[in-house]
Amino acid sequence: MCLYRVLVLSVFLSITQAVDRSNFKTCDQSAFCSRQRAMKPGQSSYTALLETLELSDSHLTVQLLNNNNKVLLLLELYRLQGNMTRVKINELKPIKPRYEVPDVLITDPPTELMSVLAQDEHRVVLSLGGEDWRLILSAQPFRLDIMEGPQVLLSLNSRGLLAFEQLRIRKDTISHKISSTVGSMWDKIKSVSEGEEEEAEEEVDQPGMWEETFKTHADTKPNGPSSISLDFSLPGVEHVYGIPEHADGLKLKNTDGGDPYRLYNLDVFQYELFNPMALYGAVPVLLSHNTHRTMGLFWLNAAETWVDVSSGQGSSEVPQTDVRWISESGIIDVFIMLGPRPNDVFTQYSSLTGTQAFPPLSSLAYHQCRWNYNDQEDVSAVDQGFDEHDIPYDFIWLDIEHTDGKRYFTWDNNKFPQPKDMLQGLLDKRRKMVTIVDPHIKVDSSYKIHTEIRSRGYYIKNKDGGDYEGWCWPGNAGYPDFTNPEMRKWWASMFAYDQYEGSMENLYTWNDMNEPSVFNGPEVTMHKDALHGPWEHRDIHNLYGFYVQMATAEGQIQRSGGLERPFVLTRAFFAGSQRYGIGAAQIGWLGLSSFDADVGGFFKTPSAELLVRWYQAGAYQPFFRAHAHLDTPRREPWLFGPDNTALIREAVRQRYTLLPYWYLQFYHAQRTGQPVMRPLWVEYPEDIATFSIDNEFLIGKDLLVHPVTDERSSGVTAYLPGNGEVWYDVHTFQRHDGAQNLSIPVTMSSIPVFQRGGSIICRKNRVRRSSSCMENDPYTLYVALDSQGNAEGEIYIDDGHTFKHKTDKQFIHRRLSFTANSLSSSDLSPDSQFPTASWVEQVNILGAQKPDAVTLTATDGGESSVEFEFDPDTAVLTLRKPGVNAGVNWTLHLR
Repeated sequence: MCLYRVLVLSVFLSITQAVDRSNFKTCDQSAFCSRQRAMKPGQSSYTALLETLELSDSHLTVQLLNNNNKVLLLLELYRLQGNMTRVKINELKPIKPRYEVPDVLITDPPTELMSVLAQDEHRVVLSLGGEDWRLILSAQPFRLDIMEGPQVLLSLNSRGLLAFEQLRIRKDTISHKISSTVGSMWDKIKSVSEGEEEEAEEEVDQPGMWEETFKTHADTKPNGPSSISLDFSLPGVEHVYGIPEHADGLKLKNTDGGDPYRLYNLDVFQYELFNPMALYGAVPVLLSHNTHRTMGLFWLNAAETWVDVSSGQGSSEVPQTDVRWISESGIIDVFIMLGPRPNDVFTQYSSLTGTQAFPPLSSLAYHQCRWNYNDQEDVSAVDQGFDEHDIPYDFIWLDIEHTDGKRYFTWDNNKFPQPKDMLQGLLDKRRKMVTIVDPHIKVDSSYKIHTEIRSRGYYIKNKDGGDYEGWCWPGNAGYPDFTNPEMRKWWASMFAYDQYEGSMENLYTWNDMNEPSVFNGPEVTMHKDALHGPWEHRDIHNLYGFYVQMATAEGQIQRSGGLERPFVLTRAFFAGSQRYGIGAAQIGWLGLSSFDADVGGFFKTPSAELLVRWYQAGAYQPFFRAHAHLDTPRREPWLFGPDNTALIREAVRQRYTLLPYWYLQFYHAQRTGQPVMRPLWVEYPEDIATFSIDNEFLIGKDLLVHPVTDERSSGVTAYLPGNGEVWYDVHTFQRHDGAQNLSIPVTMSSIPVFQRGGSIICRKNRVRRSSSCMENDPYTLYVALDSQGNAEGEIYIDDGHTFKHKTDKQFIHRRLSFTANSLSSSDLSPDSQFPTASWVEQVNILGAQKPDAVTLTATDGGESSVEFEFDPDTAVLTLRKPGVNAGVNWTLHLR
């Protein structure tokens, strides 16, 4: 989602230029989108032939007849476990298979029985479990309604915009051939079945059906038109979200009279704000929300897709949002996630596509990057600069200039002659490096990677069967076919230490330009008629980056013998990419909980004030990385004067103190699919005031952040949700009631952050030069009492980098609970174990009263006194040095 982009709009507006729109299509310039969008609502041509209905243990099938051309479709309905419904529509008898997206779903979703409750010649009523849940299949025109009692939750094809362009043989091709085989194919398309008497309407070819040109690029279409479309109506819904990636606000806007939102992974140079045009990634998931229910639509299609959103009033003046999906090829395969709570939808989606990969703890710390650090001496100087200015960091990144002539898996021997020495120097400080490995391969007969891929036949092919070549950073380049499992297996093997020369265990990977970017291609990407085995690129386009990251992550896992967790950043992504690492995108609550924010902005030069504000905002994002373009001035944090250096240092240090809390949130994300960064309405789904807020957000459920993003700002207004709840300023510990707009005076040092009353958050306040250096440091607990004087939280500890938490149950997971004036730690996972040297150094209880005494009961039953201090002005009780190990049972009693 675009939460981060929304938060820094003022920064972007002040320093970026507009994209060259002429390089990218509008819907009117996309033949299939224009063709589909010309359809008028209320004129459905499809009838459900109820006499063909078949009901099995796993699903229902029924044929749909296009009354205009007499082509039959097959509708499949599945009731899935977890309160979901799957709808698939394909041609009944296509002349060749249509593409169905593989590898995104983690398993074939388990089904539950459906039963017929009622049936006549007009409709069939099916049970979806329970007395009130029903699915109504109407025959003429075809329509589906999902009901809860008398309420329609969602309607499918209620506007009659289902369209399914069947595969066909071009008529002017047929007229020049006598072949009985081709003739029989044409007869097959024109007739519904043997003996059919009703004559089909003659279909007229429209411009763009069989070939299309954009600027100087021709798109041959040997399969002809193959686009699909389907509409959904959501009664009672005014707010819909999702379908990233777009540089727009949180709530999706009405697209009537403008372009639809576009999902088509593209390398967009200096994108515009508040624009539905496509960007680097695509997650075809849309969420709807009102005070009663949250639902989701997952459109499983990897082709170019456009999404129309129309909000208004339905029948009886009830608010309604209509959504229409249009894809260039493939089939209709949509998952309807029925919630009903926001967290239920996240659970449902993750049950389909998987949860966020559990990242190494160090990857949640600060990353320093630019295009490019010049050489080994430059890397060493930057590394030393962080130490000299007492600013922690964990990763330094190298862009394309570190390679030998943009040949990936290599080093420039003049600039980086001893990469292992450089990496060892970082490792000695417990720091790491990321190098870029892009999926365009320099065509050079002396380059091992190229010659291996070519000899194995692993390159994508052009429409004529030769290796597809395009222009990118190395010049002329080939593009590996990552849809091929054998190619992915070979690519993964290239990350072995004996293959990637100069690599070590503290070197990780960045997959950029994997939309794929082709500088001389249509819309700066690959021609749609390029071939991946039997499939055209148009069928799989949005999957390409997904497969690149998959292969790279597997390579990192294999190089360690399956022991170490990978860390791979990808720019392009699709549904399911969260399983393999992080995304360079702002979509943190649709699967990818970890995503990239270019602190400072990639292009241009922010003022020193805005740079500071960017660091302050970035410190509270899931992934915290500074990055900059080759032509920008250097931006290391100490280059803007001592005052700004101190402000940036403080922002980075705040990030490091909160690493235990960030790590806990990612632990939950990989277990449950719940997002790390959340809009307020996710936790307060009945509070209408939260539905459109996109200038503040939650980390987990317990921290609320309202960054300052405007220059010369003297104040902000933050909404604190929750009637009857309390919030504490994490800097001053001042208590505020929920359900109010709070005016906050700000200075340059201000980062408005609030802890929810009723929560306990663990921090490590001894900040060192890297997160790994803090491994055994003690914890400080911040206990924020609710209005009843209670609080709960958790602590999670493991080694921070291996899979042993999963394979060997080597971890600590404990509940922290404050009730009846006692704070206790109890084990949430008794069958796991992990030794830790960390201990509880301090406990700060916010909203407390002064006790007469504090005692500690340890594991052995012994009791000891604990030193404390109470500040009546802030109502903060500080317990000093309880001295108890973080991994054992204990109780603190306030007498």
